[in-house]
Amino acid sequence: MRKFIGTILLFGFVAIMPLFAQDNEAILKNTTDYLQEVKAQWKIPGMAFAVVKDGEMIYSNGFGVKELGKSDPVDASTLFQIGSVSKSFTAAVMASLVEEEKVNWNDTVKNILPDFRMYDKWVEENLQVKDIMTHHSGLQGQLGTYIPNMGYEREDIYNMLPLLKPKYSLRGSYEYNNITFIIASKIIEKVTGKSWEDNVRERIFKPLGMANSRVTGDEFASFKNVATPHSFSYLKGAALTDSTWVDSISVTPLIGSDAQALHWLSVIGPAGSISSTVEDMSKYLLFHLNKGMVDSKQVVAKKQMEYLRKGHTIVSQDSAKTTLYAHCWFVEQNSRYRLYFHTGTTWGFTTLTAFVPELDLGFVILVNSEAPALPRYALMRRIVELYKGYPDKDYNAKYYKEWLEDKRASQKKRDKKAAEVEKLPAPNLNKLVGVYDKGELFGKAVIEMENNELFITVGPKDWRSKLIHVNGNEFKFRMGGTTFETEFEFDKDGRICVGLDMQYGYTENFGIWPKIK
Repeated sequence: MRKFIGTILLFGFVAIMPLFAQDNEAILKNTTDYLQEVKAQWKIPGMAFAVVKDGEMIYSNGFGVKELGKSDPVDASTLFQIGSVSKSFTAAVMASLVEEEKVNWNDTVKNILPDFRMYDKWVEENLQVKDIMTHHSGLQGQLGTYIPNMGYEREDIYNMLPLLKPKYSLRGSYEYNNITFIIASKIIEKVTGKSWEDNVRERIFKPLGMANSRVTGDEFASFKNVATPHSFSYLKGAALTDSTWVDSISVTPLIGSDAQALHWLSVIGPAGSISSTVEDMSKYLLFHLNKGMVDSKQVVAKKQMEYLRKGHTIVSQDSAKTTLYAHCWFVEQNSRYRLYFHTGTTWGFTTLTAFVPELDLGFVILVNSEAPALPRYALMRRIVELYKGYPDKDYNAKYYKEWLEDKRASQKKRDKKAAEVEKLPAPNLNKLVGVYDKGELFGKAVIEMENNELFITVGPKDWRSKLIHVNGNEFKFRMGGTTFETEFEFDKDGRICVGLDMQYGYTENFGIWPKIK
């Protein structure tokens, strides 16, 4: 396999195929120059980028630094979390099991997992394997994603499924969801007798030679050449006029609560816990472009690899393009090409992996910042259109302008809403101190006072966090890399605190946690 790191062109390769090499050289130079512009525009600390073309990796390199404020550079072997791109690994494992006749795409989950339960009993009886990873369960998008951030385990989330009220009927709508992949992992473990993690290692990593890829948060933490996660947020400056604002982007290393965030990573596992390098991900792209063939060996059957590309539902559609969702790949069909891609986001990392079969082209972009998908999309459009022979188009300028306009509009709405809310004082903090019990599945929450500040201890790992007053009886606390809103409930006379109500990020409200002492 020929690898270009930093230097795009090798002299011997020019002598053999000068025209092809020159085309690649020009396109890759254009794209990497553009990448540097994008990186600077979005204040991204570090990126890694690799391209595969015509059966081999032709470019891989790192850009920027592993951690803001330090000099250690990103290279092609630096480990990044790839987030939801992990989903396609789970789908590939399932495809291999279908080929082995250990499971069938049309099997009902209940027949494989007798203890499987859902809020809607009809869904519980009829959910099929093919529904799990195509976001057809009827659950609201992202429902349940942040429950693990309080320290709950994968098995806890599986047992909470019957508490999650669906938004749609089975297959009624495409709703992107992470925790349904826990169902997929349970099936994989049931029919193989091995963990999801071991199946990924044995069925994907090992035969593809992905020696530097990892599947758990602990493995990520122990890797030496690893990127640091960074937050990303829009900051509104002073409004000079009604239409002129001073905007800025804040980027900060996320190193304060790594252990908690990495727990979430491991629990969300089959939906988002894999970490990898651009060199390893290049091997994964070739695996997909070659429909499961690796070094003359069919690792996953061609028929099943083709099934993974099959669109199951329309995600978006307009006059320019139609985008479908297959088994963990978005399939975009426009008038000029068909593109398979998937993004990923975790605590401080973002990713994009894509391939275009008609061009025998694939590429991966790894980012150590929670920057939005737009800079990755700009690079994706640039490289595909250059290989198609289209002229340069500055998608990044367009996307950045649209992003700023959207953020400004959203900020104005928040400012207006905040100005209209009556500011209420906090209740007597001593009345909030106590123990709140939500039963066996959720356990207890303990509120304590320390130096006139409230702290909450909650979840099976007894993680502790400071409660920040928001307004009236409303507070918030940060745990595991995300923020939870909490409201204390009082009796009808408003004198005695009787419970607390926690929000988990979306609509998964499980009711009052009664105060027991």
